[in-house]
Amino acid sequence: MPAAARSCVTSEITEKRRSVSAAWLPLALVLALSGSPFAWAGRDIGHDEALYLVEQGVILPLQTLIDDALRRFPGRFLEAELEWDDGRYVYEIEIVTEGRRVIELEYDAVTGQLLDIDEDD
Repeated sequence: MPAAARSCVTSEITEKRRSVSAAWLPLALVLALSGSPFAWAGRDIGHDEALYLVEQGVILPLQTLIDDALRRFPGRFLEAELEWDDGRYVYEIEIVTEGRRVIELEYDAVTGQLLDIDEDD
């Protein structure tokens, strides 16, 4: 095949690859920006977004659930995270008890319902 023809075929293939890639881009954006559980499973919520959600009355303030966790397991607060998990906002709160056990409590951030209690080893 002459070099000019080979160059033309290569250009056509490259252009087809670009158009196929460009066709998938909108779908990828829709999935990434949608409320799809596949797109957002286990997504950590940042401070700004968490503050906005509290101010809008969507979720409970973190301190409310820290207080509940410490009533259940007296000790010291270690850390907390807010995640979008399984279609809901979930606070994960870690405390160290007076007996030096590390306990993680998971709460529904909207209702305040205690979902799970785990002891870290």
